[in-house]
Amino acid sequence: MQTEHRVVVGDAREMAALDDDSVDLVVTSPPYPLIEQWDDTFTGLDPAIGEALDADDGERAFEAMHDVLDTVWAEVVRVLRQGGIACVNVGDATRSVDGEFRLWPNHAEVVRRLRERGLSSLPGLLWRKPTNSPTKFMGSGTLPPNAYPTLEHEHVLLFRNGSTRRYPPGDDQRYESAYFWEERNEWFSDLWEIPGEDQRLGGDGSVARERSGAFPLEVPLRLIRMFSTYGDTVLDPFWGTGTTTAAAMVAARDSVGYELDEGFRAAFGGTVDEVPALADERTATRLAAHREFVAQRRAAGDEPAYEAEYYDFPVVTKRERQVRFYTVADVCERDDPTDDRYVVTHEPFEG
Repeated sequence: MQTEHRVVVGDAREMAALDDDSVDLVVTSPPYPLIEQWDDTFTGLDPAIGEALDADDGERAFEAMHDVLDTVWAEVVRVLRQGGIACVNVGDATRSVDGEFRLWPNHAEVVRRLRERGLSSLPGLLWRKPTNSPTKFMGSGTLPPNAYPTLEHEHVLLFRNGSTRRYPPGDDQRYESAYFWEERNEWFSDLWEIPGEDQRLGGDGSVARERSGAFPLEVPLRLIRMFSTYGDTVLDPFWGTGTTTAAAMVAARDSVGYELDEGFRAAFGGTVDEVPALADERTATRLAAHREFVAQRRAAGDEPAYEAEYYDFPVVTKRERQVRFYTVADVCERDDPTDDRYVVTHEPFEG
């Protein structure tokens, strides 16, 4: 099996490289409006945003920032196939504007904008990022009433374009892409507790994550496994440090990413070098966890009912029998400078 991964250095407000209905899944984390680290990015795309911020006009800046994102959402809707899923990780902002501390509900605005563009809202996820800080408040501390809860969660918003996807009966790629029964029970809970990560570029820690909103690999990796199959194409219009592409490589899906900053694209090579070992480690962990689950279930006197076809363990449901994992045997970057693709060769993971 081979997968292709294209990284376009360009503006996702016009994804000319992608045809209509050519993407099966979107997994992305856009810049968060009214989070200060993104002020310059938004202002560079629309100078009126900088003027609104200088005037301390939070409402105008908030709307204008979401107007910028909305032009990308228009392209997302165009390229997302019927039945395709869009997963948008976004956090709300807390910021004092015009002398008042307020919460700016980015998740609600993204939901409104994508619904207006015709996507259907699905039950979403709360991604909780626990902190060890003893001061879980903002404001006046122990004196009521002017302290505020600390935001320890972000939203993973889920949308579908039209009705559910249809597959031929017994479609091999779909059945090989199955997840385990116990993974389903964990992944499809609406609360995920996954620690954040200090993201680095280049793989060697040489460039710190000061201008990137990359999420930890586990978040896009789960979403890709939950909402796509082998053979599908995953799009990230806000590519950043390439976490979604790395996850697609590990999960053996095709991918396309759009990124304005060429430096991020150049630094991605260090991440690519880690992908084969990362794919093996993540797959081995899944298989070990399933075997431990089976052992615990047997100890409780509840033998799983079906045997996996490619592995030496049982599974709980009939639909898991064909589950199959793939390793990363090789990652090749095209030598042609006009070709911005990585080609990944996958082989069955024997386990």
